[in-house]
Amino acid sequence: MTGKAGVAAVLGGVRAVGPTMTGRPRISLATVVLDCPDAHVLADFCRQLLGWEVKAGEPDWVLLACPDGGTGLSFQSEPGYQTPVWPERPEEQQKMLHLDLRVDDLDEAEAYAIAAGARRATFPSEDDVRVFLDPAGHPFCFFLH
Repeated sequence: MTGKAGVAAVLGGVRAVGPTMTGRPRISLATVVLDCPDAHVLADFCRQLLGWEVKAGEPDWVLLACPDGGTGLSFQSEPGYQTPVWPERPEEQQKMLHLDLRVDDLDEAEAYAIAAGARRATFPSEDDVRVFLDPAGHPFCFFLH
C-alpha cells in the first residue's frame, strides 16, 4: 500500500507512544482510504465536491485535508480495482464503505455533484436522502442537516 508513510508525515505522525492507563496503546484515525482505478481522478472529484485541498500526493496516492481539521480522505490507485454494485447483489462486487455527506439543499447538491462527475444511483432515494456514485463507482449519500 503506497502512501502510509506519507500519511504519518503529513498528518503529524500520530504514533502509539505507549500504553494508556487502560493498557491500550494510543491509536487515532489518520485518514480513510478509498481504493480506485486512478487516485488522482477520484481525489480531484472529491476535492471539487467537498471543497477540500490536496495535502499530499504520490503517483498512486493522494490525501485530501478538511479545511476545518479532522480526518482526511485518501485515494489509492489499485490495478485490480473492481467497481462495486449498488444496490448490492449476491455474487457481485460489494461496497466496503460509503460516505454520508450533510447538505443544506438536496437539489443544489445533486446538480453540483453531477456537474463534478457523479451519477445518481438507480436505487430509489428517500425524501431526505439521495444516493450517488462517484467516478470510480463508490456510492455516497447526501442527506439534509
